[in-house]
Amino acid sequence: MIGVFDSGLGGLSVLAAIAHELPRADLVYLADTAHVPYGDKSDGFITERVLAIGEHLARQGCELIVVACNTATTTAIQNLRDEMARMTPHIQVVGVEPGVKPAAQGSRSGRIAVLATETTARSKRLAQLIETHAAHVRVEVVPCPGWATHVETLQPDTPAFRAEVAAKILPLLDAGVDRIVLGCTHYAFLMPLIEPLVAGRARLIDVAAAVARQVLRLRGDSHAAGRLRLQATARPERLAAALPALGLQPLAARLAQVEQVSP
Repeated sequence: MIGVFDSGLGGLSVLAAIAHELPRADLVYLADTAHVPYGDKSDGFITERVLAIGEHLARQGCELIVVACNTATTTAIQNLRDEMARMTPHIQVVGVEPGVKPAAQGSRSGRIAVLATETTARSKRLAQLIETHAAHVRVEVVPCPGWATHVETLQPDTPAFRAEVAAKILPLLDAGVDRIVLGCTHYAFLMPLIEPLVAGRARLIDVAAAVARQVLRLRGDSHAAGRLRLQATARPERLAAALPALGLQPLAARLAQVEQVSP
């Protein structure tokens, strides 16, 4: 079984990519909705939650755990890997990091941007990614407070929010940015708002498919039933309702159980 978790709905974009690559794998997705979003939380709090959820998924028999949250990955994935190595060395841990490398490699203008939560934007891990993979280009790191929360409401497309998104994106395009990294898994669900703004001027970089391919390389597809269990630390019924609302009908078709948990 493969475990996937995020603070809320954003990691469903990664889960969908994994389900597509591994149609027979049994999956469990945990949304820490009692504490969403992580983007404005302290590093200590995020680390505590990541370790608790990782241990919870390990106890359920997950052989691979995907941290489907950029903020959690940049803040605490090494802590989780160390803890899993101590407790259950056979469990592999995969994270989700902003696609700085492909953006820098693909840029023709030499200018890229990273849209991120406040925590990810100030993280040492993001700074290291930029230093390692994007030293030859100019990188604009753009904090986007509140964007993940708009996705969590399942009503991100409002006139005020459209204006807010445009106010972030258009100056980047005018400055010559031609690759925009979606540095939060929630932002994949904002593509309908962002893509019309960047059409013909820049390319959006999302890493969900790349993460799914990594999971396939590590585990391969299984011969299980292809079932999906959804877990949430608050209001699990809202998590199930989000699948059709976000256009994730293939996941809804695999859904076998919805439950509230308290890791």
